[in-house]
Amino acid sequence: MGCKPGKEGPPDLQEILDALDDPACREIVECLEEPMTASELSERCEIPQSAMYRKLDLLSDASLVEERVEVRTDGHHTTRYVLAFNEVRLSLDENRVLDVEIDRPARTPEQRLSEMWSEVRKET
Repeated sequence: MGCKPGKEGPPDLQEILDALDDPACREIVECLEEPMTASELSERCEIPQSAMYRKLDLLSDASLVEERVEVRTDGHHTTRYVLAFNEVRLSLDENRVLDVEIDRPARTPEQRLSEMWSEVRKET
């Protein structure tokens, strides 16, 4: 099981199920073909921007979406959201307890740098 950068331990099964049970969250996952800002997602998915941030938080808490910070040439930054999984699998373990596995995409050096920048930004 993978874990969210900055979050201790694996994602919580209930958080994953809650996020995937939400129709708006599923729509966001379907729309996120490429990195997008919250306002781009809001427009594309026709979800009000105030609700979009709540849904992105739900997906982020479940380790299904990640924030990527782009530093622009003018010194400002833009936050874009990307899918953090290729596949989610539920299964029963040997004790007949539900287990979740998340298949994650490979990370490029640029993505790792963006993640480090996001962490630095959170700490300041």
